[in-house]
Amino acid sequence: MLGFAMELADAARELVAQASSPTAETKPDRSFVTASDRAVEDRLRAMIGARFPQHGVIGEEGQDISPGADHVWVLDPIDGTAAFVAGVPMHGTLIALAQGGVPVLGVIDMHVTGQRWVGAVGQQTRLYHQGRVTDCNTRKGQTMRDAILSSSNPDFFNSVERPALDVLRATTAWRVWGASCMAYGLLASGRIDLALDTGLAVYDWAPFAPIIEGAGGRVTDWQGRELRLDSGPQVLAAGDASLHDQALNLIAP
Repeated sequence: MLGFAMELADAARELVAQASSPTAETKPDRSFVTASDRAVEDRLRAMIGARFPQHGVIGEEGQDISPGADHVWVLDPIDGTAAFVAGVPMHGTLIALAQGGVPVLGVIDMHVTGQRWVGAVGQQTRLYHQGRVTDCNTRKGQTMRDAILSSSNPDFFNSVERPALDVLRATTAWRVWGASCMAYGLLASGRIDLALDTGLAVYDWAPFAPIIEGAGGRVTDWQGRELRLDSGPQVLAAGDASLHDQALNLIAP
């Protein structure tokens, strides 16, 4: 399954590399979509159907196929489509495999930087970059006042959720905005300590749990519950379990 997930990521990267000056359309939820989003997802769906016809598929740009199957692939062909359209290199392909409704395999593949994080339950998370393979380990022992916090976009937080972001902004050392899926790979690599996001669909976060947990971190929803295919839209991740607990206690009120 890991080898096949890598094949999917290779195919996605090849298609995205062919795009130049992508033109965006606006979907009903006001998010962007391009021809490359659709082409990548179509290619990955075809590959999955040919190799594992009994598996389900959930993707951002197409209809769900057997979402209740025991094995379900979850696809975000281009996470960060707005960045892709704007020419900002913070976009990637997200691929996950869930078993029994729980993500057990994940890939974050960054199109421009070439970084690829791969995680699976029971295995060490690895970073593939520039021909090298490196074991990933989250950073331990950071206090809240030493921590670097990531959030994709403050605009995603509604008026009820915004205090959770504000309290972590006030208690952490520094904030990084707009890294999208790359932030969760960097958290697995020990460069970022906390990530708080909301407004996410399952295809936006499905690879994060196996990648971060395989590097020694923890990722849940805002109530501390395990992420499953029916979770969402809120995600909290930390490189250290103690830091995760502190963040949960701060945002609970």
